[in-house]
Amino acid sequence: MTIRTLLLATAAAATAVPALADVNIYTTRQPELIQPVMDAFTEATGIAVNLAFVEDGIVERLKAEGSRSPADLVMTVDIASLQQIVDAGVIQPVESDVLSAAVPAELRSADNLWFALTTRARIVYASRDRVADGEVTTYEDLADPKWAGRICTRSGLHNYNLALMSAMIAHHDEDYARDWAAGVHANLARKPEGNDRAQVKAIWAGECDISLGNTYYMGQMLADEEQKAWADSVRIVFPSFENGGTHVNVSGVAMTQAAPNHDEALQLMEFLVSSEAQAIYAELNNEYPVLADAQVSDLVASWGEFTADTIDLTDVAGHRPAALRLMEEVNFDG
Repeated sequence: MTIRTLLLATAAAATAVPALADVNIYTTRQPELIQPVMDAFTEATGIAVNLAFVEDGIVERLKAEGSRSPADLVMTVDIASLQQIVDAGVIQPVESDVLSAAVPAELRSADNLWFALTTRARIVYASRDRVADGEVTTYEDLADPKWAGRICTRSGLHNYNLALMSAMIAHHDEDYARDWAAGVHANLARKPEGNDRAQVKAIWAGECDISLGNTYYMGQMLADEEQKAWADSVRIVFPSFENGGTHVNVSGVAMTQAAPNHDEALQLMEFLVSSEAQAIYAELNNEYPVLADAQVSDLVASWGEFTADTIDLTDVAGHRPAALRLMEEVNFDG
């Protein structure tokens, strides 16, 4: 090698741009539902994102991997899962002015361990033919005997219903929540079974008049040729707590304790609360963005407006063990 060649090689090495690291994510949400957002991030930054769908056991997996975990971030679809990850001690706090400015205080942990990305309301699907306007008002009202034989719901032990039960405890107390759950159970038209869309199908089939469900399922049903008839048979009603607003749950993100690609992962977290990403995320999943100036999709806007409950979601998640115990005490699924 000549001196000139050696000098050129040395100069090239000194000015070379370091290779960008990938960001690796464990997600409990189906990857295809968030891939377009990740593609937008990669296009904007050149940083690739690898999604690994972990339907069950995400906490156990992170604990087993420890400091060797390849995961930089975890993304979940409800507050209970986020809190379980927090309690396991497998994530780290993230200090970011961008995240703190974009995500309202009630939609992130006080110690910056998790941040909500979207919200969805736990609402009532009501038969257009058999339920009058104004007949459904509050969650508490669902225990009224006037609904006897008229309610369908999925398992009371599912995370979505446990979150609602946890919020009922937070708004009242355990004794009230136990009586409420027993009252709703007494009003069921059938044993809890299936998912939220199965309850709307039951309304369409005349098996019940109202059901509990998440808002985004309406969008999923309308996009399905078979299920569109189910969706058309109901309307969305936004109940509230007697001393609060409509119950909301979140999809969220947290950084793992290991986070081998910390800086790139932080860059992605901040991108996910940008106007661009929030618009894509909300449109894809028929959810509500957490960014105040982000627009909901036309479909979601057509469902109407509501006042979201402002009770602290960390407080709600803290009542989950009691919610599970009380649901089992009243034999809700029996």
